[in-house]
Amino acid sequence: SQRSLAEITELIHTAFLVHRGIVNIGELKSCDGPLKDMQFGNKMAVLSGDFLLANACTSLAQLQNTKVVELISSAIGDLVQGIYYENSKSSEENSLTDDIGISTWKEQVFLSHSALLAKSCQAAMELAKHSAEIQDVAFQYGKHMSLSHKLHSDLQPFVKESSSDTMAFSLNSAPAVLHQEFLGREAWIKQIRELQEAIKAGKGVTSAIDLCRCHGNRALAALEHFPPSDARDALANIVYAVTRFP
Repeated sequence: SQRSLAEITELIHTAFLVHRGIVNIGELKSCDGPLKDMQFGNKMAVLSGDFLLANACTSLAQLQNTKVVELISSAIGDLVQGIYYENSKSSEENSLTDDIGISTWKEQVFLSHSALLAKSCQAAMELAKHSAEIQDVAFQYGKHMSLSHKLHSDLQPFVKESSSDTMAFSLNSAPAVLHQEFLGREAWIKQIRELQEAIKAGKGVTSAIDLCRCHGNRALAALEHFPPSDARDALANIVYAVTRFP
């Protein structure tokens, strides 16, 4: 049943990745290709994503556990809410961001990136009939590990020396949000054209690395509640991989 749950989680994740691939027809240029091809691609993305979600929901019902169904259903709702918020932003990747703090960033990232894994970890413990306390520990591991992973991903354009000058980065990434907090809104707007180098020279990157390691440590602390095993070591290695920087 836990393996089935893992497959369901992967199906849901893949379905949302397919849905994210939908192209905004209004932004297309003539060099992007025929409009009818893009429209056909969008229809296929919607249908393919819906097909994967339908299969995930069918498999979820076959687990015959109402609490697990409730957990994963709420995770899907969180994903929809998180992606809706992302899509309500300006369509331009490097446009000015809202004046948000890191706490708001964490809330948004939890919905769009962490909720599915965190609630799936909790559901896995429910299937094994563990106590509510152990289920919460598993939730905390999934939450903090996935936050560390997102922070690690956001930091790559700033810590990879070989490719940092060419890698695209988002103004909604953790280093940018933290840099804005330290700098102040007015000074932030003045620096917008030279933002990447300014963030690398400021406190945003180091603070984001510290935050990534903080969430990694909290994920490792959650693992300490489980007995030593190869599985626990593997989960710890995932955390080590996303909290290691050059």
